[in-house]
Amino acid sequence: MKQRKLGRTGLRVSELCLGTMSFADDTDGHAILDAFTEAGGTFIDTADMYDRGGSEEILGRWLRGRRRDDLVIATKVWGTMGDGPNDGGLSRKHIISAVEASLRRLGTDHIDLYQTHVWDSGTPIEEALSALDVLVRSGKVRYPGTSNVTAAQLQRSVDLARQQGWEPYASLQPLYNLLRRETEWELLPLSAELGVGVIPYRPLEGGWLTGKYQRGMESAPAGTREAYFEQRSGDQGWRRHDTEETWQVLDAVREVAAETGRSMSQVALRWLVERPGVTAPIIGPRTLEQAVDNLGAVGWELTADQSARLTEASDRPLPYPYDLLAQL
Repeated sequence: MKQRKLGRTGLRVSELCLGTMSFADDTDGHAILDAFTEAGGTFIDTADMYDRGGSEEILGRWLRGRRRDDLVIATKVWGTMGDGPNDGGLSRKHIISAVEASLRRLGTDHIDLYQTHVWDSGTPIEEALSALDVLVRSGKVRYPGTSNVTAAQLQRSVDLARQQGWEPYASLQPLYNLLRRETEWELLPLSAELGVGVIPYRPLEGGWLTGKYQRGMESAPAGTREAYFEQRSGDQGWRRHDTEETWQVLDAVREVAAETGRSMSQVALRWLVERPGVTAPIIGPRTLEQAVDNLGAVGWELTADQSARLTEASDRPLPYPYDLLAQL
């Protein structure tokens, strides 16, 4: 697996990042981690709120006895981890408490990439950024990053950090895939301009780009992530995605998969790996079989024609003012 620089930093990470949100136990989680690292993967992402710390604990047990400096470990802060008034958000109090708890669960003395999980409108950004800078200066964090922010929020954060002499965000973790390309409107070009690495999450759109879904279906198949969330919270993911635009994208992915002898997941991931400005898509396998399939996205390339066809099939009309600016 190739290694890439994370934005303008000197940090090198593998071209796929392994997300651990779906880890449920040591057996499956450790098998997936073994397969990922044996394939050359070095970049692993988690968060304190994944299974209320359980994901970090599984990763921490796996890390024991391994050479820590061979790996880049990323985690996140923001989610509510208790019932107290300061058990969530991006206050200095919560950030400092949360990093200490993550370090204990991970069984390590430092976190390579510590990311704010969501913008916190209730906390001044100065407070969050200065707290992250303290962690970098203390050696507990190597690089700060962020996720789920607007372009204006990212610009403001990086500008403020640089003005104050604080460590600026090194990475952005946005939602981005063949079915969700809004990140291209502002966040991708802005990240390139700022020197911020981009590590997209949900690269297979919750299973929609894996081949599980076919034209003519009336609901999400049992056992799929879409069916789970629909039953659990009433999420209307199926209704939102069951459109001709979606099926058009899936047809194109299926066609390229047949041409290349690859799975649809591998084609969709490969398209994202090759997108300008992307550092490393975050795969999130629940099983070893899914992990092995996802890892087949590296070691080959789409032809220019195949990439163009996937891009064209997933293009959508731009809203104002992006449409006007594109015309001009």
